[in-house]
Amino acid sequence: MTVVTEVTLKPGCEPEWDAAMRERLSAAHERPGWVGGQLTIPLDAPHKRAVIGTWESRADWEAWHEDDTFAETRTRMDGLQEGRGEMVWYEVVTEGRA
Repeated sequence: MTVVTEVTLKPGCEPEWDAAMRERLSAAHERPGWVGGQLTIPLDAPHKRAVIGTWESRADWEAWHEDDTFAETRTRMDGLQEGRGEMVWYEVVTEGRA
């Protein structure tokens, strides 16, 4: 399963938010069901972010939300965002990587 979350950041908060997300993605490597993830920035909107995470199951992703690192980074990141992010789930049909 892949989840794409899009957020808009408060002006000037981008470096702090990105650092917290890098910490979160690094900690996710230790979680059961983690497949991979990306933090992306739209070329035409440097204050926005899209986080793409792939998990073996949605249950694995939900369990990750109980992790201490996730909770700590959420607290930091929420104050750096404009409103709530938008999330869309996708079922992975096929995957290709180099």
